[in-house]
Amino acid sequence: MTDRAALERRLNELLEPGRFKDYGPNGLQVEGRSEVRHLVCGVTASLALIDAAIAAQADAILVHHGLFWRGQDGRVTGWMRQRLAQLLAHDINLFAYHLPLDAHAELGNNAQLGRHLGWTADRRFGEQDLGFTAAVEPTTAEAVAAQLRALTGREPTLVAGDGRPLRRTAWCSGGAQGYFEAAIAAGADVFITGEISEPQAHYARETGVAFIAAGHHATERYGVQAVGEALAGALDLTVEFIDIANPA
Repeated sequence: MTDRAALERRLNELLEPGRFKDYGPNGLQVEGRSEVRHLVCGVTASLALIDAAIAAQADAILVHHGLFWRGQDGRVTGWMRQRLAQLLAHDINLFAYHLPLDAHAELGNNAQLGRHLGWTADRRFGEQDLGFTAAVEPTTAEAVAAQLRALTGREPTLVAGDGRPLRRTAWCSGGAQGYFEAAIAAGADVFITGEISEPQAHYARETGVAFIAAGHHATERYGVQAVGEALAGALDLTVEFIDIANPA
């Protein structure tokens, strides 16, 4: 058993949220019981995850996507009321870390995605240095897409560029399609993220740099698991990852 304050201190020491200009509050978003024995980790603080954590008898939940975002309607109605009602009724703490969980050099979403793909990052790029790049043995966009398909269990969207051998990969998990131009400027032959918007297909065709969208949820499952494992090793608590199916 540990206490809520000690858990939050450890998370803040590990993820350094003060370094980031983020889209919502990082840290404790909903206060529950003071003692924490069992921590459930997941990607998003959805009602399905909250209900699964209740069934698992969790004292706290750690997610990448929390409840509160900049510019959000502040009224507690509809889905927000449902999620908050369950957390408060069952006295469960909710911790959320967004960009800090993307950026951590070893445990973050990007570091872990690279590790699963066998890549060692050697540079950072993009706003707040969230993007990672790595030199790789020459490969093809189709081969990288196949790696991602095997890892994530979903079909990636591939715009293959000009078919050049890929010697430098760049990636940034989630909704980082806007980083494509920065990845190109960083010398990438391929950029991997979670989503694609209309302009990226044209950029890929016109610059020759391949673009792969492998899924927002699909590319952001790994950081919270790694942080959970680190917490289990450092604090007296049990940790469980619960993955709520999401086609994104």
